[in-house]
Amino acid sequence: MSTPLRHDLTYDAPLAEVAAMLADPAFREAVCDAQHALSRTVTITGTTESGSVAVDYAQAANGVPSFAKKLVGERIEIAQREQWSGNHAALEITIPGKPGEMKGTITLTESGGTTVQRVAADIRVNMPLVGGKAERVIEEILLKALRKENQVGREWLAR
Repeated sequence: MSTPLRHDLTYDAPLAEVAAMLADPAFREAVCDAQHALSRTVTITGTTESGSVAVDYAQAANGVPSFAKKLVGERIEIAQREQWSGNHAALEITIPGKPGEMKGTITLTESGGTTVQRVAADIRVNMPLVGGKAERVIEEILLKALRKENQVGREWLAR
């Protein structure tokens, strides 16, 4: 089993501007900062037309239910990988050394000067008894992170 994650980030900007933002290391670092990352490393090669994004960051496990905190500890290390081709990316998010992952896609589409960044992925935690419960916790954390990314992105594009 897995838990689906579907979320749209909408920007009042043309696709080219959103794509440039997503390929800007300063934007990715600003997102990590807004999410109160304890540490971060951003590596971008190429563009969203053809390139890759790697964001490695750590979050405090504040607010994580006790059963999940026993699995991840006080600090959650996160490795996010995006492989871009055209306006589409393969997405993989892992918690190194822990039994879980999220795999899916990111797609950019524009209509009337508005761009939608659609994230569609499946969260999978391979642990008997608590896997589904852990997937829902991860889903909540990732949705919160995506909403914060969208807020930072809207502010970024408004400058």
